[in-house]
Amino acid sequence: MFWLGGRKGMVRRSRALLASRRMWRMRLVFWCGALAIGLVATVFAYASDAAQHIFFRLTDPRTGLWWLPLLITPAGFVACAVIAERFFPGSQGSGIPQAMAARRLEGRARFTYLTMRIAVGKFFLTVMGLLCGASIGREGPTVQIGAALMMLSARLGGMSYARGLILAGSAAGIAAAFNTPLAGIVFAIEELGRAYSARTNGLVLSAVIIAGIASLALVGNYTYFGVSDAVAMFPSDWPLVILSGVCGGILGAAFSIATLSLTRSIRRWRSVPGRWKAAIVAGAAGLVVAIVGVAAGGATFGTSYDIARGGVEGETLPALFFAAKFVATLASTVSGIPGGLFAPSLAVGSGLGSTIGAFLGSPPGLAAILGMAGYFAGVVQAPMTAFIIVLEMTGTQTNVIAIMTASMIGYGVSRLIAPEPLYHGLARLWLADALRGQRNQDKPDT
Repeated sequence: MFWLGGRKGMVRRSRALLASRRMWRMRLVFWCGALAIGLVATVFAYASDAAQHIFFRLTDPRTGLWWLPLLITPAGFVACAVIAERFFPGSQGSGIPQAMAARRLEGRARFTYLTMRIAVGKFFLTVMGLLCGASIGREGPTVQIGAALMMLSARLGGMSYARGLILAGSAAGIAAAFNTPLAGIVFAIEELGRAYSARTNGLVLSAVIIAGIASLALVGNYTYFGVSDAVAMFPSDWPLVILSGVCGGILGAAFSIATLSLTRSIRRWRSVPGRWKAAIVAGAAGLVVAIVGVAAGGATFGTSYDIARGGVEGETLPALFFAAKFVATLASTVSGIPGGLFAPSLAVGSGLGSTIGAFLGSPPGLAAILGMAGYFAGVVQAPMTAFIIVLEMTGTQTNVIAIMTASMIGYGVSRLIAPEPLYHGLARLWLADALRGQRNQDKPDT
């Protein structure tokens, strides 16, 4: 009888949920938010690609204007950084640390970094950064924009500003940005939601599916870095697997440590008011990016997508491309302009793997893919996300075990060298800024 009563109660609650107009309004607004994320991510992709195309046309060495980046890249960095600080504070950098910090804030304070104003600034300033040759990507910005759109949906739909909505918007952003739905889900669980609960399953899955459908409707199904037919043979190719993981972990840890150290030093120096300091940092970083890019024949400007894709599809990349891209990405990351890390990091990994593969005499495509997995896992210290995103972006399901192994080795080596994960370290800085701002607002006027 007790079981029958409990069952009847469940049926009544289910019927109430299905018949509730308020619940259906909330669902519809949530679904519209997920659809908007997919549409915005697709437009963002087109705008970013167009910006890079314009930059490369302007600076094509065949036009004799090889020196132009030495002018427009530092100037563009300064403009982006000053505009971000003046009109869109909170839009700087990747966007993933801001989403992580927002999850730790309470109530309406979660809007600190997830407003539509910041989302608009993030969109246009990331495109502007790519227009002047910055070594940045659009994946982190898409995460912040996706979370902001989902929080707007919560406001319009009368939903509470739950942490699960930030997870759902962030996961949908990753999924729609690169046609990687599994990576979006795993990233939400592994990196953004260490306290991920079963109650958020439906939110995350439905947001990823709807955003992914919107993206598929506009651009179709695709693998971001093409498809490689290289296969890792055992045991002949496993020295490459191990070395890609070890070297990727070491280099990824070096990037993480350098980024956190430089960011903290710059923040301490800028603690004294003065926007001219933002301009100095951005201008210096832009000059570094320009010099490295010109010296590398333009290979390190932008996401370096074409070069990384060439590595995946079997081309042997220049031996020091990974080192030049590493420096350009580091300078862009600490400059104070909006921009993400995923695509540039995968390009660094592709170059690293290609160099290791050339040394070992291994298949170039396989080496590039394993280098991507090892280095990316070393940078973000999220091995599940690393191997799933590499699998989805390269369509190499035949190398699952090898890619998983390189990712785990890269993660383990990086963790030994850099115990503080990059995004979590940056999130703590953004969280401290938000809490400091709240305290200042709460102080009584004197």
